[in-house]
Amino acid sequence: MEIALKFAGGAFNPIQLNLIRFYVGGLILLPLATHSNAQSHIRITLRDWGLFALTGFICVIVSMTLYQLAIASDQASTVAVLFSCNPVFALIFSYLLLHEHLGRANLIAVVVSIVGLIVIVNPTHLTNPLGMSLAIGSALTFGLYSIVSRYGSVKRRFSGLTMTAYTFIAGATELLILVGLTHVPLIANGLAGVSGLKQFSAIPIIQNVNLHYFWLLFFIGVCVTGGGFAFYFLAMERSDVSTASLVFFIKPALAPIMAAIILGEKILPLTIIGIVIILIGSVITFMGNRVKARRSDLTNPEETVDATTLQADLATPHDSSLVNEPSSNN
Repeated sequence: MEIALKFAGGAFNPIQLNLIRFYVGGLILLPLATHSNAQSHIRITLRDWGLFALTGFICVIVSMTLYQLAIASDQASTVAVLFSCNPVFALIFSYLLLHEHLGRANLIAVVVSIVGLIVIVNPTHLTNPLGMSLAIGSALTFGLYSIVSRYGSVKRRFSGLTMTAYTFIAGATELLILVGLTHVPLIANGLAGVSGLKQFSAIPIIQNVNLHYFWLLFFIGVCVTGGGFAFYFLAMERSDVSTASLVFFIKPALAPIMAAIILGEKILPLTIIGIVIILIGSVITFMGNRVKARRSDLTNPEETVDATTLQADLATPHDSSLVNEPSSNN
């Protein structure tokens, strides 16, 4: 994901790319979400759209905008690794906001992952504080989105697929309104007058959306954002949350390798050490969730589906059944 977005960054405004990506992804997921709602006899109400507006704002406008800006200003590999830590922040928010108990495995995973983050950021020798701040901010707010989304989905009994599809559509619509405001002369001139905010002035909507960039946009919108989530939820239905979430635990190791091969990015020794530490934290989370799921199967076999669904957001960056790279993960 990060590598494709890095390629697209030269042709598209970061906010424009965010808008296109989530509109397309949401529309791809919508038929599957509609089918899921029909099977569960669920109808979307005006009150539900209020929930989707909130989750869309946190996810698309705040978290994914920070994510897109981070990719534009830092190495794709660094952003991928830092964003993959968002389940750590989800665990923290679940404790602070929902007062959920943190098991021993999750607590250890939080500490280990934070150590890995500190090693990668290397606060004593910051080379790109802006890019890292944006990436960490994106991961933090995505963790918040995961918990808000989970709370809302449990209250309204939405599936992760439904929650994600409507969150994308609502968030992209909100973003479209904000993009439209940047074309108002007074606002556009004000933003253009500040050097650091010029890219937010008169943000394009359809610029460079043509056949030349068709396959790149197709990959980002359909394959990664829409298809990636669809396949994740299908995998979760046919196996379990922990197995489906393996892809997010592999990402911190795979992304830097792909970025080095495709983009020619250099991987610093401290980054490698940090990646290994974060992977250890991910393995601890994975094993803890597996043990928890097995215990749930043994004690409440008739409630297995509900139990595993509620664990999804803490096991993965982008599961909003929650319930993410999302993410771009990822």
